Amino acid sequence: MTEYRVGARGSPLSVAQAGEVTGALGRAWRGTSYELVRIATSGDRSQASARPLFEVDRRGVFEREIDEAVADGRVDFAVHSLKDVPTCLPDGLAVACVPARAAAGDALVARGGAAAGGLGSLPRGGVVGTSSLRRAVMVRRARPDARVRPVRGNVGTRIRRMMEGGKEGGGGLDALVLARAGLDRLGLGVGASDLPPAEFVPPPGQGALAVVARADNGGVLDLLAAVEDAGSRAEADAERAVSESVGSGCRFPVGAHARADNGGGAVSVRAAAFSADGSERLDAEETGPIAEAAAVGLRAGESLRSQGVEGLARGWRRMVDEWNGGLAEW
Repeated sequence: MTEYRVGARGSPLSVAQAGEVTGALGRAWRGTSYELVRIATSGDRSQASARPLFEVDRRGVFEREIDEAVADGRVDFAVHSLKDVPTCLPDGLAVACVPARAAAGDALVARGGAAAGGLGSLPRGGVVGTSSLRRAVMVRRARPDARVRPVRGNVGTRIRRMMEGGKEGGGGLDALVLARAGLDRLGLGVGASDLPPAEFVPPPGQGALAVVARADNGGVLDLLAAVEDAGSRAEADAERAVSESVGSGCRFPVGAHARADNGGGAVSVRAAAFSADGSERLDAEETGPIAEAAAVGLRAGESLRSQGVEGLARGWRRMVDEWNGGLAEW
């Protein structure tokens, strides 16, 4: 029996994601076992502190310490949410595999389970909780009358506080917008209403996992290759290339949703960027061979740039500062 040490955050979702990967590996490789090593990260600490909830550049805050453990050999590989992983990893590390992706879109969870009608089912002036700038803007575009409130905590904690109506982080919320994949992985997706991806364009990599290992660890790379999904990798490469092209991770959120057609050997990506107040939207769509997925994403990003995406970025910093400065809702 060969045992591998797997690094992950200690949150219920991170543990579930790691279990998804190790379960697939155990089925692919008989005679292997996996020890989960929970590692606290700066992102976890900031969620529990008084630090600003909304930051434009949050990529890497939930992975940095875990990747350090991979680099120094304390763990053999790490399992992350791909949407949180920076496009440039530290020297010596690589995204060794992208397993089969779960749902990429967002979903609505409403108080009392009344989410069947989507955002249209909420009362006028309803309060929607989110920790995502992208989702906040899209909610406002879909329901200008809605109030958006920032929320903290793990997925299960947010839902419980909303349902109970407690004051701490959930009082007065009518609904939450969350990633469908996270809800499903935690067994909390029943009753949630999927939001249309054309309207709620997901962030690059949502629903996908990234398994990070040392680039020189051939044995582990061979192990992880067994759970690589070519279509999911192509989608991730295309979406992350959009973000890299427009530099959105550092200044403002961008949506990107790719779909790979393994049978036809093509990948298509739809990208969207919004102004901070939600009044403007730019769109781009590109298609190309799966083998050139990153180039397809770069073309979509270049299209956004040619439409003036730089102009949309200017209002984001002020909006973030205002919200973190004490505005509880828009």
